[in-house]
Amino acid sequence: MGNKIQYPKPNTLKNFITKRLLAVLALAIGTGLLIVLTNLQFSHASTAQKPHPLPSTLAQWQDNSNSGDYFSQVATTEVGYLVWSKFPVKVHIKRPQIINQEQAQAWVNSVLQTVQEWNNYLPLIVVEQPEIADITIERKTPPLGLSRENKIPRARSALTRYELYNSNNVLLHRFTILLSPSQTGDYLLSASRHELGHALGIWGHSSLQTDALYFSQVRNPPPISPRDVNTLKRVYQQPTSLGWALEISEK
Repeated sequence: MGNKIQYPKPNTLKNFITKRLLAVLALAIGTGLLIVLTNLQFSHASTAQKPHPLPSTLAQWQDNSNSGDYFSQVATTEVGYLVWSKFPVKVHIKRPQIINQEQAQAWVNSVLQTVQEWNNYLPLIVVEQPEIADITIERKTPPLGLSRENKIPRARSALTRYELYNSNNVLLHRFTILLSPSQTGDYLLSASRHELGHALGIWGHSSLQTDALYFSQVRNPPPISPRDVNTLKRVYQQPTSLGWALEISEK
């Protein structure tokens, strides 16, 4: 039995869709912090949360090295863990327009490589139509963040944010990833790999430099590690409201 979501004076489901639940959070490489940009709380609301069946790729995953995980560092949200329930997850790579064609293709190829890497663990598909994408990746300077020590504005190398929305009375989410134009070569691969990890459900950071979700960029960026995948698998075993039908009642 699930609890009902209660919103203040909702007249119709259409009104709810129009207003939209918007929860935008950012995880910035280089800070190791979960930065809340905008987080509209569910006033007088609760959501039924339950786990989805594990995707076959994660169900079959076995870590023979017993490397452990960093699941304790993964944050939950108002709607539970940020897992996908329908596969393949649709990824749109927005082709850069303000650089030459050769540079644009090199950028797309780097991002595509990281999509293919994560596809080994969760089914992903690249789509050309941005309107149907679950995750959109673009070459764009993220907004400034604040340093942890003195709150002085600082540049970000990447940023990931999500939005909650309703479709056919089912609570869903979508992500936008911004990769700074300053990221090139191995650093671009690292940033894209890292941010995709967030968008696939690892809403937190590792404290080990050997993990793709390490909280800062390093000189020799690591590939996706067994600890990254172990963490992802544990995330997908957790309860969520995403992908389940909404129950909305007036108060």
